Amino acid sequence: MRLPRTARPVLDGVDLTVGAGETVALVGESGSGKTLTSRTVLRLLPGGATTEGTVHVAGDDVLTMNARELRRLRTRTAAMIFQDPRAAINPLRRIDDFLTESVRLNKIMTPAAANARAVELLEAVGLTADALRRHPGELSGGMLQRVMIAAALMGDPALLLADEPTTALDVTTQAEVVALLGDLRARFGTGLLFVTHDLGLAAAISDRVYVMYAGRIAETGPAASVFARPRHPYTKALLDSTPDLDAPRGRLAAIDGQPPDLRRELTGCPFAPRCAHADEVCTVEAPRRTPAPGEPAHTAGCHHSDRLEGTRGDA
Repeated sequence: MRLPRTARPVLDGVDLTVGAGETVALVGESGSGKTLTSRTVLRLLPGGATTEGTVHVAGDDVLTMNARELRRLRTRTAAMIFQDPRAAINPLRRIDDFLTESVRLNKIMTPAAANARAVELLEAVGLTADALRRHPGELSGGMLQRVMIAAALMGDPALLLADEPTTALDVTTQAEVVALLGDLRARFGTGLLFVTHDLGLAAAISDRVYVMYAGRIAETGPAASVFARPRHPYTKALLDSTPDLDAPRGRLAAIDGQPPDLRRELTGCPFAPRCAHADEVCTVEAPRRTPAPGEPAHTAGCHHSDRLEGTRGDA
């Protein structure tokens, strides 16, 4: 994907899959392309964006859908939980209008069936039917995020896209929302793409993980393998900069430098200017993702992944 006035793609060769009933985490620094990747699944693209390739949801290419097909996709097949519920919910309308509008307007449910479904889902996320008659300003941030989750499930989607849904919440509410998403995934068999910058959270909830940098997938594989044996210096650096109660005392590690500027073309590995392992080949040749020995599902795009230690703390 390209945007106007940029010298390189903002998303470049991203290949990502989410299976039924599976939780997949998409992690990386702010600006790495995580949110844009998840929004592309619903074709919620920035103005002037141009795309290549395909985005398949339940077998259909989202990028070639007409307006009617897109409405059905966003109502029945895939849904998104946005990061800030107060920005996503109209403060002047009641919760029942917010929850039922899409399925009513698209004639997927009758008003009575939509109301019954809304009550069912509110109870599933830990709220009562009384919330239907209230306005967003009468609910706490945690309650509103639960409403967002209920709204995303109204059409019984096969795929749920959660864009950092716990960022604005306190720690206790974060834990409740994460547990709720896991329970709902198990109950409804929904595939979940969980976008986050919190590696600890990603390790706790995901089956597989994708690590994104500069609009590219740097590393991917089963969560247990990626977090125990990272093969890309960027993944290792992210892990080293994550607070850990069991880590030795001292200053928390940080990744030096800045992410690459979209106004400049990239040559070689995009992480090379910030990488302690980079050499001449890294600056001129873009690496291909290669599998770990004996772990074909665990791949990393690094020229030196096979000789890195692959353990936390040595990046």
